[in-house]
Amino acid sequence: MVQRENSFRKYIIIWWRFTLEATQIAFASRFGAIIFIIGKLLRFVFLFFFVLLLFSKTSSIAGYSLKQMIFIFLTFNIIDTIPQFLWRDVYRFRGQIVNGYFDHTLLKPMSPLFKSLFGGSDIFDLFILILLCIALYFGFQYAGTIYIQNIILYILLIINACLISLAFHIFVLCLGILTTEVDNAIMLYRDLTQMGKFPIDIYKQPLRGILTFVIPVGIMMTFPAKALMGLVSIQGVIISFLIGGVLVLISLRIWRYSLKHYTSASS
Repeated sequence: MVQRENSFRKYIIIWWRFTLEATQIAFASRFGAIIFIIGKLLRFVFLFFFVLLLFSKTSSIAGYSLKQMIFIFLTFNIIDTIPQFLWRDVYRFRGQIVNGYFDHTLLKPMSPLFKSLFGGSDIFDLFILILLCIALYFGFQYAGTIYIQNIILYILLIINACLISLAFHIFVLCLGILTTEVDNAIMLYRDLTQMGKFPIDIYKQPLRGILTFVIPVGIMMTFPAKALMGLVSIQGVIISFLIGGVLVLISLRIWRYSLKHYTSASS
């Protein structure tokens, strides 16, 4: 137990140092950093006003009121931002494969998967994440009575959504090792998750079923907000956790397979 605690503490320290280095690089140009943050804020504001514009023309979307849509919108942005904050190094992974830096990673006394995922978190996304959490808090005040069990289930389903996102990012890393293709794959993931910007109920079958169980965008983006509003069944919750656990296990197996078939830049 003590060894595990020491190992966990070691990786926290390593992650912190990687993040500090990435932050120093990001703020090398303060003007560029400010413009980048403003761009992220404007993107969020424009999307929010787009939701308000939709409700100026209609009273509901797929049966959801404006209050419910605000929760869905905020939840989508939180789940979309957390992976960008934590696993930003996945976006840089192709370069590490092509220039041989991944060979150097494999020689280090730490998990290469940890380095490939947590090699430097994006501090800009942390700012956005804090603002989203503040907005969600005021959303709770605006919504009125929300049961504590729904809030707990909401948090658990957000964690499950992050696990599903983690599995997708590991799949991208595996693809990068086997084919050196990363950029298009990660952009495909981003495009697919954007379909969860609005409740999955707006899509017709069979697309709705595909986006729920085959490509679990609905489970990631819509289920947490529906759980908060008490609109998801216990069967749906169980299926969500099962899909999240299975995807993580499969992604870890494929990662081990990819490492066995990795051809280094020096070979």
